Amino acid sequence: MPGSDPTAAAEPSGPTRPPQRRSSLPRTGLPKTASTAAPSAPAKPQPEASSSAPAAPAAPAPAAAPRTPTPAAPRTPAPAVPRTPTPAAPRTPTPTVPRTPTPARPAATAASSTAPRKLGPLTPAQWVGVAVILALAIVGLVTIVVLAVRWFLGLGFMRDFVHTYPGQYALPNGAPVGFPAWVGWQHFFNAFLIVLIIRTGLTVRRDKRPNAFWTSKRNPKHKISLTLWLHQGLDVLWLVNGTVFVVLLFSTGQWMRLVPTDWSVFPNALTAALKYASLNWPTDDGWVNYNSLQQLAYFVTVFIAAPLAAITGVRMSGVWPKEAKRLNAAYPVEWARAVHFPVMIYFVAFIIVHVALVFATGALRNLNHMYGGQDAVNWVGFWIFVLSLVVMAAGWVAARPLIVAPIARVFGKVTAR
Repeated sequence: MPGSDPTAAAEPSGPTRPPQRRSSLPRTGLPKTASTAAPSAPAKPQPEASSSAPAAPAAPAPAAAPRTPTPAAPRTPAPAVPRTPTPAAPRTPTPTVPRTPTPARPAATAASSTAPRKLGPLTPAQWVGVAVILALAIVGLVTIVVLAVRWFLGLGFMRDFVHTYPGQYALPNGAPVGFPAWVGWQHFFNAFLIVLIIRTGLTVRRDKRPNAFWTSKRNPKHKISLTLWLHQGLDVLWLVNGTVFVVLLFSTGQWMRLVPTDWSVFPNALTAALKYASLNWPTDDGWVNYNSLQQLAYFVTVFIAAPLAAITGVRMSGVWPKEAKRLNAAYPVEWARAVHFPVMIYFVAFIIVHVALVFATGALRNLNHMYGGQDAVNWVGFWIFVLSLVVMAAGWVAARPLIVAPIARVFGKVTAR
C-alpha cells in the first residue's frame, strides 16, 4: 500500500517477537547489564509477503508501558501493618505461684544455722555479759554502802548512840535460855510447809488452764483446780502447825525471845542494821538473846505476816460464805487479793535474808542452835539441816498431779480437763 513500509507490512511466517524498542526513559544509574552493554544482533530480514493479500495493519506494539523504573521504591517500610497484636491469647498468667518464702527459706535456714542460739532476748554470751555487769554493779554498790556506813558510825554522835543502844536489850527476868526440841521440829515443819505453799501459790497464779480439778463430795458445785486444792490443804497444815507453835511459845516463856518488851527495841534495831551494813556483824548470841533487828523480824513474821496470809487466804477460798452480802461488802475479795501476794513476797524475801545471815554469821553454831538443840560448834546441826533440805526437795518434786491425785480422791473427786 502506498505510503506503508513493505517490510513492516510483511507478515512474518512464524510467530514474531514485537520489536524491542529502546526505552526513551532516562537512564537511571542502574548498572549496565549484559543485555544493554552488548549491541543487539541485527534482525534477520523477514520474507516479503505476497502483494495480493492486503497487508493487515500492524498491531501497534503495546507501548511497553513506559517502564518507569520502579524508582527503587523508597522502601516505604511496608506499612508496618500495625500489628494489631495478635490478641496474644490473653495469657491467663500462669498462676505464678506466689513464691512465698520458698526462696527465702533456704536463706533463713542458712542464717538460722549460723546465727547464735538465743535464750530469750539475748544469746548465752550476752547473758554472761549482763551477769558480769550486774555483779560488778552490786559489788560496787555494796562497797560504797559499807564505806559510807563505816564513816557514819565513826562520827562522834554515832559512837555515843551505839554505846547507848548496842543492838539488843536485856530480856525480862525468867526468860528461858536455849531452844527446846519442839522449837527445832516446829521450825522444820514450818519451813517445809511454807516452801510448798509458795510453790503451789505461784503455780496457781501462773496456771490459766489447769489440767486436773478437784470436786468436793459434800458440795459437787465446788470445783477447783487440783493445785489450788493442794495449796489450800497445805495452808490448813501450816495454820495447825502455827497454832501449836504459838500455844507452846506462850506456855513455855519462849515468847519473850520474839515479842518486844521494851521500846528500846527500835533504836537497838537501827544499831544492829547499821552494823550489818558495815559488815561488822552485831554480837551474835542467839542461844540466849536475839539482837533487836532479829527480834522485830521474827515478831513481824509470826504475828503479822502469818495472820495476814491466813486471813486473806480464807477470804479467797471456798470456805468463805459467798452469799453473805454484808460480810462481802465489809471485806471485799479485791482487798484480800491485793494483800495476799505481797505477803508471799515478804516470806520469800525473809527466807532468803534469814538463810544468808545464818550462814554469814557462824553457820555451824547457828544451825546447831536450831536443829541440834545445843550451843556448840560442830557438824550435828549442819547434817540435820541437809537432811531437812532433802525432804523439802522431795516434797517440791512430789507436788504434782500424778502424786497428789490419789490423795485428793480420798476427800473428793478428781477429774481431768
